Amino acid sequence: MEEKKIRPLSDFNSELKLKGFNVFQLENGGNAPHTYSRKDFYKICLTTGKSRIHYADRSFDAQGTILFFGNPNIPYSWETLSTEYVGYTILFSEEFLVPGRRSETLQKSPLFRMGGTPILEIGENQRLFLNSVFQKMIEEQKSNYEYKDDLIRNYIDLILHESLKLRPSENYNQTKSGAERLTTVFMELLERQFPIESPDRPLPLKTAKDYANSLSVHVNHLNRAVKEVTGKTTTTHISERIVNEAKAVLQHTNWNVSEVAYALGFEYPTYFNNFFKKQTGTSPSAIRQVKV
Repeated sequence: MEEKKIRPLSDFNSELKLKGFNVFQLENGGNAPHTYSRKDFYKICLTTGKSRIHYADRSFDAQGTILFFGNPNIPYSWETLSTEYVGYTILFSEEFLVPGRRSETLQKSPLFRMGGTPILEIGENQRLFLNSVFQKMIEEQKSNYEYKDDLIRNYIDLILHESLKLRPSENYNQTKSGAERLTTVFMELLERQFPIESPDRPLPLKTAKDYANSLSVHVNHLNRAVKEVTGKTTTTHISERIVNEAKAVLQHTNWNVSEVAYALGFEYPTYFNNFFKKQTGTSPSAIRQVKV
């Protein structure tokens, strides 16, 4: 039997998934960007330089030292605008910070939630203090100390508490309507769920209610916004994207139909077959026979 084709992960991503965290230093813009699955990890950056950050539907021009908080459920991108650029980054999963207990707290935090404050301006004294915290985390990451994970969790908590004391920056560019902003975030969050990486790992977000919960809005509010802006329902967008991914996986991997169904969030293959046929007018096995 031919070996299944699974999308490869970078060495950095594999190590990150294994440990649940990774902290590293940035310097002079010369570091190669790390490739990792952003939908799995929270991110805190302490940076000094000039940059432009796009977070959900908002943009922020930063010059000087800032703290940035990335939520895996909210799309963001980062443009470095200066050649002199230094700082630190830590990536961590919900399970690492406090297994089974902390995710709801993080999702509701003003630092990570949608509509919250993902960017804070940092003074010189604060920069020096936070630099020392990141440096200690890097040292502990390399150590053989038995309880270093607990210590790094404490350092992350310290950064979060110090950040909550700071006054949020309000220099966001908000030009879209509330419905347009919410729809933009939903569409980017939907796209971020793909591609699926393994038949053993099902989609975490499958329904309109799942997306609404991740975005901390009521599902009716999300549905109204998406329908108003796009003319399609939230469920229609989700179904169309799942179908497109199903076609790609069926044509480009050797996963059997049961594995494809499970990876796309269907409890039973018959549910997937019925869904796929309703959406496309044909069966998954027929799509698999198409040569591309």
